[in-house]
Amino acid sequence: MRILTADIGTGTQDIYLFDSRLEVENGYKLVLPSPTLMVRRALSRAAAEKRDIVLTGHLMGGGPSGWGVADALQAGRRVYATPQAAATLDDNLDVVKESGVILISEEEASRLSDEVVHIEMRDFDFKAIRSAFAPFGVSLDSLDGLALAVFDHGNAPVNISDRKFRFDYLAERIQTVNRLSAFAYPAGEIPDRMTRLRSAADCARDVDAPVIVMDTAPAAVLGATQDPQSNVQKHRIVVNIGNMHILGFRLNGTGIEGVFEHHSHCFDQSKLETLLHSFAAGDLTNEQVFADHGHGAWIGNHTSLPLKEEHRLVLIGPRRNLLAQSSLHPYFAAPYGDMMIAGCFGLLRACADHLPHAADEILAALKGTNHPRAPWEFAE
Repeated sequence: MRILTADIGTGTQDIYLFDSRLEVENGYKLVLPSPTLMVRRALSRAAAEKRDIVLTGHLMGGGPSGWGVADALQAGRRVYATPQAAATLDDNLDVVKESGVILISEEEASRLSDEVVHIEMRDFDFKAIRSAFAPFGVSLDSLDGLALAVFDHGNAPVNISDRKFRFDYLAERIQTVNRLSAFAYPAGEIPDRMTRLRSAADCARDVDAPVIVMDTAPAAVLGATQDPQSNVQKHRIVVNIGNMHILGFRLNGTGIEGVFEHHSHCFDQSKLETLLHSFAAGDLTNEQVFADHGHGAWIGNHTSLPLKEEHRLVLIGPRRNLLAQSSLHPYFAAPYGDMMIAGCFGLLRACADHLPHAADEILAALKGTNHPRAPWEFAE
């Protein structure tokens, strides 16, 4: 059984090919620049060359791509965009137009001359990934599944903060289906409001395999729990410190009893320690986090946790060194020896819950009970 997983973040896209014939540690992997970072670089090159730009394709991750558009407009370049691509910049297309972006149809975009730089927006490029593996004799044909993770604020109504809208979704989902894999969906079951998840699945329409999509931060936390040392304490706090967002869960076994989400750039070590103490004590409020320009907090169990106990606090994510010198002595999770693809392992574990035909082989591999052969014992 082979399942391709891709955790698509702001800084990197982390790709792991699960093959049940191999030890999990022997699976083939790539850590590459994120799609939104690649779009920003393309925008910067076009602006430097004094060329106008047209954005086509799909709604995708913002951040760097949005900053690149703003820089190009500031440099005096015309930026055209089709409605789907423009939704990357803001769900409200009136706001996009007010920023200076010129909205055009797909047909109009196709008629623009080659003097205009055409940039396709998409969070997942299967052809490019397949081409990256191909020179090494690794085929991505005949996959048994594809799992993608992206961060989705959701399509918030005009009068609702996107921070509030996303956090209300997180809290509602936990109270409906209390497990981390609840943030994953088969492609045909994605809620309408989760527009980036739906767009990522749409990018994979040409892949002949079942598609699962999931939010990035819960995927990373679920991946962290595949490290046995992350589960020493039944009641523990697992925090993903990402490039853009910090998301922490209070876990009770496999269930969730609390969550908070904030922005990484708002923190230094001292401030994050203060927030974590409050979260562990059970008294962190939604109002506190939102007023500090974060997303929010929800706690279902207000019992205080002794945060300094060994393995009580577990960290994952590319910016977890923010607490490297912390007196809280956090455990740095490294599932199957690789922190950077923790999200991929979380995606794989979520597939066991959402792809019944794959569950037994995935769980056996994650537990190390599938007795795989060595890589040289079979041919592709």
